[in-house]
Amino acid sequence: MQGGQVERRRANSEAEHLLSEDDDLMEMADLGQERSDDKNQSQVEGNYTDEQGHAEASGPQSSGGVEEIAPASGEHVEYRVYKKRWFGLTQLILLNIVVSWDWLSFSPVANTAADFFSTTPSIINWLSTAFLFAFVLAAPATIYTLHTGGPRLAIITASIFILLGNWIRYAGTRTSPPSFGLTMFGQILNGFAQPFVLSAPTRYSDLWFTPSGRVSATAVASLANPFGGALAQLINPFLATQPSDTPNMILYIALVSSAATIPSFFIPSKPPTPVSPSSTHPSPSLRTTIRLLGKNPTFYLLFVPFAVYVGLFNSLSSLLTQILTPYSFSETSSGIAGGLLILVGLVAAAISSPLIDRTKAYLPLIKTLVPIIFITYLAFIWAPGTRSLAAPYVILSILGAASFSLVPVVLEWLVEVTWPVGPEASSTICWAGGQLLGGLFIVISDALKDGEAGRPPNGMGRALIFQAVLAGVVVPCALCLGVVGRVESRRLDVDRRRNGGIEEGNRLP
Repeated sequence: MQGGQVERRRANSEAEHLLSEDDDLMEMADLGQERSDDKNQSQVEGNYTDEQGHAEASGPQSSGGVEEIAPASGEHVEYRVYKKRWFGLTQLILLNIVVSWDWLSFSPVANTAADFFSTTPSIINWLSTAFLFAFVLAAPATIYTLHTGGPRLAIITASIFILLGNWIRYAGTRTSPPSFGLTMFGQILNGFAQPFVLSAPTRYSDLWFTPSGRVSATAVASLANPFGGALAQLINPFLATQPSDTPNMILYIALVSSAATIPSFFIPSKPPTPVSPSSTHPSPSLRTTIRLLGKNPTFYLLFVPFAVYVGLFNSLSSLLTQILTPYSFSETSSGIAGGLLILVGLVAAAISSPLIDRTKAYLPLIKTLVPIIFITYLAFIWAPGTRSLAAPYVILSILGAASFSLVPVVLEWLVEVTWPVGPEASSTICWAGGQLLGGLFIVISDALKDGEAGRPPNGMGRALIFQAVLAGVVVPCALCLGVVGRVESRRLDVDRRRNGGIEEGNRLP
């Protein structure tokens, strides 16, 4: 226990020193490096153990299997990882799945839902758009909650919104006549829930996982969100084959969502002991956080393409049925296309994330994937006009693979290049930007829709051109990474220095 107190004092002292250099905030990593170069002062060795105290790294181990630290040179710290981290990660996965399913409840069956509510598909689009705008409104509260209460409080908050939102939506479909306003209110409550679970993975992985597992943990939890969208795209067309099926579809989703919220109230708030050196550092205040982000050009170069591509993805997912059905595709075929967009992306991310965990090759992957995403949006302009399933299915699969591989890499690298800023800040701001743009893109794309006199009627060719142009405009931001601003992996550097370069049995790159 005494060793842990010494370690925390050392961490607090280092972070306070970094943050006190107000005129040289962007040189924080260099200051830390200078301090670590004086090996005559202190040399720290560390290793990670599992919950039972079994060593997961080479190097000296404490006799007690918990932690050990000497007060002078030759200090040794042992960090533990806990099996209970999987419980919280699993709950984040479940909530991200159901909240995304809630978001796209009506989009895959937009025409059917429009008939049920006696309105038009354009009005049904507002159920998706309002959900995205609700995310933006809840973003400041999300940052504050994650910063002060941690992932557990954020998860519980999201669960309460999900419970209320789903059953209010169901009540809206059961009134006579169906109440679109009440359904919209429930949808907005679901939208309030999303930022609390979508922004939490980076904070959770920083708190519970070692450097060799953070990208994978962030990927699994973050990409569970679009997996819920895939379920909506694939399942909802079968749940609502006619307008009268809409209430039952919402009921089934409400039951699944409610069941998924129950474990939220039983997850632990934080590990009993730190899992890595960087996790012992205190996050700066929210005011300092905003100032640090505002002076970091790398943050902007990552934020712009991330927000635009998330916005485009949200818009495409919401409007895919309306993009394809004018060309004689059925709602079921459109749902399969949306499912491929997401499922292929999940497979690609499952392959790429562990590789990034091992290699830490954030920058090369970002500079490769961003141009690929632009090319796919460009190619998709002509895909619906082929009136063949092959072109949309193939292009959307490639788009999904590139987009989903990019998301966890950008989120984790944002934490690295903005450290010691808390992960919750950069993550929430980027996701909020994507949701805001997604809502705006849906509105703009719907306005660009051809009328009945179009060829084909109600076609969205101009909207596809709009998406491709935006996808191309942000490519230079990614290509400027490493040229403008600093690209040090600051958090990883701390873990390397304080662990003597040893992590879970592998020499860090």
